[in-house]
Amino acid sequence: MNLPLVAPVFPAGREPLPPGISDEEREAYLQAKKYQNYMTIGMESCIAKSIIAGGGGFVIGAFFSLMSSSFAYEDPLLRQNLSTQQKAREIFKEMGRGMWKSGKGFGKVGALFAGIECVFESYRAKNDMVNPVAAGFVAGGVLARNAGPKAVVGGGLAFAAFSAVIDMFLRRETSDDD
Repeated sequence: MNLPLVAPVFPAGREPLPPGISDEEREAYLQAKKYQNYMTIGMESCIAKSIIAGGGGFVIGAFFSLMSSSFAYEDPLLRQNLSTQQKAREIFKEMGRGMWKSGKGFGKVGALFAGIECVFESYRAKNDMVNPVAAGFVAGGVLARNAGPKAVVGGGLAFAAFSAVIDMFLRRETSDDD
C-alpha cells in the first residue's frame, strides 16, 4: 500500500537498484558499496589524513632536495683522490641524505598541520577559514617550541598567515570566462 507523501520502506538487501544494474549483479554491487563506505570512513579519519599528508610532504620534500642538489656547488678539489665511480657514489650518498632530511621535515610539517586541522574541523563541525588559521597557529607554535616563547608566537603567527593565504587561494571562485 503506497501512502502519499510517505517515503517507501524496503527490507534490508532488497532496496531498489540503480538503473543499469540487474538482480544478478546485486551482490557484487552491495559488496562494492560496502568497500566504498570503508574507504570513505578511512579518508574522513584524522589519522588517515595525517598519514597521507605526511607521506605527501615526505615525497615533495625529497623531490625539492633532489632538484636543489643539482644546483649545489661541488668543489673539484674536495674529492680529487677518488676515482670517478667513488666520487659518483659519494655524491649520490649526499643526495640521499639530503633527500631523507628534507623529506622528513616536510613530512613532519604536513602530518602535524593536517592532523591539527582535522581535529579542529571535527570538533567545530565546520569547514571554514578558522580551521586552517587556528591549525597553522598551533602547528607553527609546536614547530618553534624549542626556540623560546617569542619564537612560538612568531612561528604561530607566520604559519597562520601562510595557511590563511593558501586556503584563500584554494577557496577562491574561478571566473566563468574560460
